[in-house]
Amino acid sequence: MNLLFKPAKALGVSLLLASAFITQPVLANGPIGEHVNHLQANLKSYAEEVEWMVGKVDTMVSDYDTKGAKAVKTDDLIEYWESVKFHSAIETNFVPVYASIWQGIYGVKMAIENKQPATEVRKQQQAMNNALWQGLGAVKLAAKFQQQGLLANVTTTASKEMTQSATIDEIKHRLDRVVAKFAERLNDEATEIVHDTYLHLFEGVEGTLIAQDANLVEVLEKDFNVTLPLAISSNKSVDEVRNVISDMQTKLDRAKTLIEKAEKTRKDVF
Repeated sequence: MNLLFKPAKALGVSLLLASAFITQPVLANGPIGEHVNHLQANLKSYAEEVEWMVGKVDTMVSDYDTKGAKAVKTDDLIEYWESVKFHSAIETNFVPVYASIWQGIYGVKMAIENKQPATEVRKQQQAMNNALWQGLGAVKLAAKFQQQGLLANVTTTASKEMTQSATIDEIKHRLDRVVAKFAERLNDEATEIVHDTYLHLFEGVEGTLIAQDANLVEVLEKDFNVTLPLAISSNKSVDEVRNVISDMQTKLDRAKTLIEKAEKTRKDVF
């Protein structure tokens, strides 16, 4: 099974990515390592991480095929992805591919949890693998632009301009804009707002939230990277997209309560 792009396809993808990188935003919230500003020096390790993840998922799927769902822990899929440096390299350079990787991961996860036939799980695995390799290609191209001075450095610390509870309010406001853009049939703009909100706002509060409710963070990550983008791209009705966002905003209300509790605790301590 050859997972690498054929030259013609790779060229088309490269041309598409080239136009995207030049306009990429350069602020990244959350635990983004300084390695993202030195992509060329880290390409070998990124490639090794992709190979590692492909292998780990393949082992999981094989175990599922031969031993059944009880033999695997699907939560490990997310841990694998979030443990590699490549995760933040693609996240800060080409978010649409980053979202595709998340969709592939959850495709495998849900297929196993729903006890789908192994052939269906393999189909989802192939989609994930394709997204991972496409992501590696995107990072390689970004490395070239970075060396040419076409990409500004990524700021690897979270913004101090607003409190984290205020950040949650801003996230909810931007999600309202997603509904508006979708209603205007501006699907690309709606999706861009989703990606930008996840990368530049939600990632900045993840650290605090994980300490309070790690499961809530995982569910919201899926909403931002899988559920909502798919609802938009599948041309659901405005009401259906609004329902997805309403559900997310309810979860964000819970997140705000947890963050305010954490903020109050810090103030009481200091």
